[in-house]
Amino acid sequence: MIPPAKNLVLYVKGFCMGTADIVPGVSGGTVALILGVYEELINTISSININTIKVLFSFDFKKIQEAFNLRFLLPISLGIFSAIFLMAGLMHYLFEHYSLYTWSLFFGLIVGSILFLVRQIPDVSKSWNVIAMASGTAIGYAVVSFIPVSTPETFWFIFVSGFIGISAMILPGISGSFILLILGKYAFITNAIKNPFGDGNLLTIGTFGLGCIVGLLSFSRVLRYFLTNYYSQTMCVLAGFMVGSLKKLWPWREVVKDQIIRGKVYVLEEAYILPSDLSFQTILAFCIMLFAFTLIVFLEKIGKQ
Repeated sequence: MIPPAKNLVLYVKGFCMGTADIVPGVSGGTVALILGVYEELINTISSININTIKVLFSFDFKKIQEAFNLRFLLPISLGIFSAIFLMAGLMHYLFEHYSLYTWSLFFGLIVGSILFLVRQIPDVSKSWNVIAMASGTAIGYAVVSFIPVSTPETFWFIFVSGFIGISAMILPGISGSFILLILGKYAFITNAIKNPFGDGNLLTIGTFGLGCIVGLLSFSRVLRYFLTNYYSQTMCVLAGFMVGSLKKLWPWREVVKDQIIRGKVYVLEEAYILPSDLSFQTILAFCIMLFAFTLIVFLEKIGKQ
């Protein structure tokens, strides 16, 4: 019997991951790494196969629980999905009315998390690990620099969007929501989820969900292979993704190009700038950034104890 306190902790970690996943530019995989559940999450998902699915039909709850690692997966999943439904409105409000402070918080959290992650990697200074981190940084920077495009609304592309989006979502530093923006499907999918009984929306959601399931089960196996056989190099690449994504999280920005989609304004291109003065807002934003960074360092020390 798993202790209720551990269930609650796993639920909260899942809730944090789900909250991150709804923000274009922030990755739930990054939060999973910060909170120390990333490897178990990848191992649990990648272990699902035909044999484990057959266990479902045995109707033996104990066997099902062991086959799917439900003691871990269930509270994490509940946390993720409840955050997606409960926090979407709040996050939208914060980014609409307090975007500078919200981005500052995320930026500080990710900088602290990068430092935390790098300190956990064995032999991080070895040449191959340095090359791996540099490559991850370049890829992460390139991905967050892409400009969203217009794409077809056919079912095959909706499936592909789900496949790619969920694969990115479990990678630290690369936001699944932002990938959907790049693919031109963020507004399309979120609109279908908000109005599931609209014309053809259930079929759209089902197709997208199928792509997510296939992507999650297949790409998690790729990650598991590299984590098992090339742990240090893989973690360096993942840390590099987080470094590269910092561009997208920088709080001071100017909109260069935007587009109105279904009555909402979506930013297509931004210019990232340095703050022009030391106003109260600027000082407060830096204080929030420092607080978030310090919080990660403090949590790391608590974790060691």
